[in-house]
Amino acid sequence: MTTVLQPLRSVANGLGLAWWARVESRQPDVTYWFGPYVRRSSLEAALPPFLADLRSEGAAEVNHALLRTRRHEPLTISSEAD
Repeated sequence: MTTVLQPLRSVANGLGLAWWARVESRQPDVTYWFGPYVRRSSLEAALPPFLADLRSEGAAEVNHALLRTRRHEPLTISSEAD
């Protein structure tokens, strides 16, 4: 995240106007939140390498949805108990 865009992304996220990808995988059963992005097109351009990385690490059934929402930590949620 560049330092110039970071404040804009933070404001957009705080207002619930930021674009996020909710990425769900099976084996492991994990939900990842990828973002925030000010423009949907920027998210769409940045998402494929993230998805490819998950698949290369062995994640099965990787599905995603693009959402305009507000997110905070945690950005990775595992269904397994710690």
